[in-house]
Amino acid sequence: MSYTVLKKRRSRLSLLIFVAILLYAMVGSILYLLQDQFIFRPTVLPENYVYNFDREFEELFLKTDDDAVINALHFKVEQPRGVMLYFHGNAGNLARWGEVTEFFVEMGYDVLVMDYRGYGKSTGPLSEKALYHDGQQCYNYLLQRYDEVDITVYGRSLGTGIATRIAATNGVKQLILESPFYNLTDVAKTRFPIFPVKKLLKYKLPNNLHIDMVRCPVTIYHGTDDYIIPYKSGEKLFFESRNGKTDLIPIEGGGHNNLINFEAYRDHVTRLLEQ
Repeated sequence: MSYTVLKKRRSRLSLLIFVAILLYAMVGSILYLLQDQFIFRPTVLPENYVYNFDREFEELFLKTDDDAVINALHFKVEQPRGVMLYFHGNAGNLARWGEVTEFFVEMGYDVLVMDYRGYGKSTGPLSEKALYHDGQQCYNYLLQRYDEVDITVYGRSLGTGIATRIAATNGVKQLILESPFYNLTDVAKTRFPIFPVKKLLKYKLPNNLHIDMVRCPVTIYHGTDDYIIPYKSGEKLFFESRNGKTDLIPIEGGGHNNLINFEAYRDHVTRLLEQ
């Protein structure tokens, strides 16, 4: 092989390596800069939007210390079994999640569900600190109206990151997690395994650290066919809990958004909340 041919091949290889590095850096930059859009998928509602549900509810606007406004719905029943503070998933707004929580209202529970900042009618800059702060503010709202021993905290998907933190720092009755993640880095690694996601992520939501501080009973529901947050992520979170009062309920064949369709989930959560 002539020197000229060898030189050309080396030049092409160097160019390919340069292009690969450039593409890697570009995609990594996009993941970092647009991570809010990947993690959060809010839909906004006009201020004059009127919610319409089958159950009685009160619409709330809770003001925060940094002038944000948190829109929440407080469903109420006569002689409630208790009250549930529900933290929803990463998409939609209260127009959808209000309907989802009616399942628990039908079981005789009062329910408070809030929209995160930028969702629905809620306003203000979003951050991990803000998520925890707003969740605690909703919890404090309930403390003024209910005994703490009657408060169940429920987190679904993204909402498990807030629910677990609230349960870790308060004396709640119980914590229920639907399709939880070990931490946000764990989920990101399954999506983008070749990138240093731990360094790129601004949001950590370390359920694995918070669950170790939870002292109340914990119940985890996770579909075995969940393609958004893999079952193994929830399973790993279960093994991280050391309070001796944590149960993992696998929903065979369940996905990420359809556990309510499975009798195994409905029967178990009904028995749990009737206690």
